[in-house]
Amino acid sequence: MRMLALVTDGFGGAGGIARFNQDLLQACSELDEIDEVVVLPRYGDTEHQSLPQKVQQLPPQPSRLGYVTGALKAVRHAGPFDVVFCGHLYQAPLAAILAKIGGGALWLQLHGIEAWMGPSRLCRWAAERAALVSAVSRYTRRRFLAWAMVTPERVRVLPNTVHDRFQPGPKPQSLLGRYGLEGKRILLTVGRLAAAEQYKGHDKVIGALPALLGEFPDLRYLIAGSGDDAERLRGLARSLGVEQQVQFLGDVDDKELVEVYHLADAYVMPSTGEGFGIVFLEAAACGIPVVGGNRDGSLDALVNGQLGAAVDPDDQASLVRAIVHAVESGRRPNAYLSRFSRSNFYGQVQRMVQLIDNPERVLSV
Repeated sequence: MRMLALVTDGFGGAGGIARFNQDLLQACSELDEIDEVVVLPRYGDTEHQSLPQKVQQLPPQPSRLGYVTGALKAVRHAGPFDVVFCGHLYQAPLAAILAKIGGGALWLQLHGIEAWMGPSRLCRWAAERAALVSAVSRYTRRRFLAWAMVTPERVRVLPNTVHDRFQPGPKPQSLLGRYGLEGKRILLTVGRLAAAEQYKGHDKVIGALPALLGEFPDLRYLIAGSGDDAERLRGLARSLGVEQQVQFLGDVDDKELVEVYHLADAYVMPSTGEGFGIVFLEAAACGIPVVGGNRDGSLDALVNGQLGAAVDPDDQASLVRAIVHAVESGRRPNAYLSRFSRSNFYGQVQRMVQLIDNPERVLSV
């Protein structure tokens, strides 16, 4: 089986979707059923990165026209392909056309909010022609099935996996000194600060700080990430008088990310629009207690409140109580992480590839 993968973020990219794509493509490359994977990303630089065997990544094409042209060239020069994997709903029309031209099957991946409401007619048309749809959470699957004319058996849940490099460790003295955090209790959120993604809940945590400082006067809130919403959040912190307790770290180099997690006494992201939230798994794998929202795909990552606390993001009193409990409970191993192991993820990918290869096969959702 030969696969063409159309993705927004490929190898060399950063962020949750990039990591999911990299894990899935790595898993595909290790399957006997797959002979070759050709990846066309919009973003991703592999100049200093080795790729898995069987994987060829084409140069990124950030512009829409360039991406369409690159995809057509890939089919013409590297095809035919048995499977066209589409890594984002908004790329589905192009992927569906390429699959139809080449006679291959379409595999569509859903990540979150983009699939929660009915999209354009063209995206709907493409999504409903997918032989297989995978979603990162049960919540996203449920929202997709509410508008798509697709049999439920064709829509499977494929949650993120967490890498082995995320392990417990002491607070790094180098970072404590760099950020002036010696002797402080630390809350952490990792994620883009995009105005279009205010649902992540940074503002909810900032809003809870005055009450939290009554419990922990030495508390600091670290925000890792950058984007066009940073100034709004800075302004909110100033208006609440907690600007000295909120520190914006900017983008964190991937090589330093584990140490940033190790700084935290609790990881907090009370989101309302998260498709899954791999950051919860990464923090929990580092032994950090986590607090998330109960109104989106975070519930899958939080295992319905067993891996971490799941609270109503709009209930500030509940959020404060959950954060206080998380900070006081201390670091500890989390038994519920095993369901997100690499071996489980690879097994799920293999079952989906087998289903693409044999559509009549019935597998449990």
